[in-house]
Amino acid sequence: MVLASAVVDAIRPATPISPGLYKVEVWGQEPYDYVRIYQIQAGSDNLAAREGIDKFVQEMEALDGRSES
Repeated sequence: MVLASAVVDAIRPATPISPGLYKVEVWGQEPYDYVRIYQIQAGSDNLAAREGIDKFVQEMEALDGRSES
């Protein structure tokens, strides 16, 4: 299981007619103690955080798959 946390900064906040642009910094706990920074378009900062964590988890699982091969 990949445990991760995120901090979100609005580059351009969402409006009722367009998604916002967010900088999402995600970091994991050992053995996935990496940091990734993503720019994500989303309807809210919470959605951007969720998408950033999901991307991070996918990347870490892909790293695990390569190390087991």
